Amino acid sequence: MARHLAVHVASAGAALELAEVDTAPPGRDHVRIAVQACGVCGTDHAFVNGAFPGLTWPLTPGHEIAGTIAEIGDGVQEFAVGDRVAVGWFGGNCGHCTQCRKGDFIHCENGQIPSWHYPGGYAESVTAPASALARIPDELSFAEAAPMACAGVTVFHGLRETKAKPGDRVAVLGVGGLGHLGVQFARAMGFETIAIARGADKKQDALDLGAHHYVDSKAGDVSEALQALGGVQVVLATAANSQAMADTVGGLLPRGELIVVGVTPDPLPVSPLQLITPGVSITGHPSGTARDVEDTMKFAVQSGVRARIQEMPLAQAAQAYAAMDTGKARYRMVLTV
Repeated sequence: MARHLAVHVASAGAALELAEVDTAPPGRDHVRIAVQACGVCGTDHAFVNGAFPGLTWPLTPGHEIAGTIAEIGDGVQEFAVGDRVAVGWFGGNCGHCTQCRKGDFIHCENGQIPSWHYPGGYAESVTAPASALARIPDELSFAEAAPMACAGVTVFHGLRETKAKPGDRVAVLGVGGLGHLGVQFARAMGFETIAIARGADKKQDALDLGAHHYVDSKAGDVSEALQALGGVQVVLATAANSQAMADTVGGLLPRGELIVVGVTPDPLPVSPLQLITPGVSITGHPSGTARDVEDTMKFAVQSGVRARIQEMPLAQAAQAYAAMDTGKARYRMVLTV
């Protein structure tokens, strides 16, 4: 049997180490992907530190995978060896549970996530369900495509699911790994875009990314600043800070929406009165399906939206992960194979 290199985490909180593992052929309805690039996502911290139930060790992180199909299992008809594909947080659905029968594939009762339900993309090879595959447009490199499979689709699909129309004011809270893509997509989708972040030093970056306005959350009341601009129809909250999210609610227009994609276990300090009188809503948004990833990449090609990335080879996965984990990575780290 052939072998390939993969990053192993031996137990919760252990170091990331390169290991040789068996390259098994794909089973029915699965394909084996020769990985070319894999994004390093903030959620990888939770996997490495054992924050999800039922994890098996050693664990291989990575759920922003881009590569070419190397082998195809029985039953796979719509893909061929050599196809360029991406796999994101959405790592496959069963097709027969109640949620799948409703067409709500992202909430599949048997849904899979790379690195949780099967080894992830910090590796030379990944075997994944065909239902997880998103076709990569020729115009995107593997390194450009990888972050679109999770970070990109999360903000793009989150924005297009709102009631906002071109010309409406939309605010993006946080200008980091998710937010820097959120600002670009919001601008490209025709919204008057407001970036919110901590500190005046991030203003120029936000404007360069396409924001029409910048709000420094350290400089005063965020809701008042948003209302001074006329109020916003949507806040896309990418910063994983519950208080910062709550501080934007007063800046929403009547029937406005706070869309939460930044992950934190802390409660949102928002009162029912803040919601009832203006009729605003708070919604959690869970990434997107393989088809949504395809839409994200196609729109990125049309609009010129790209993640700002720093590439490192698979052998330096531990350093790339540390850069993301400590906040030293400016936007997105991508491992290349």
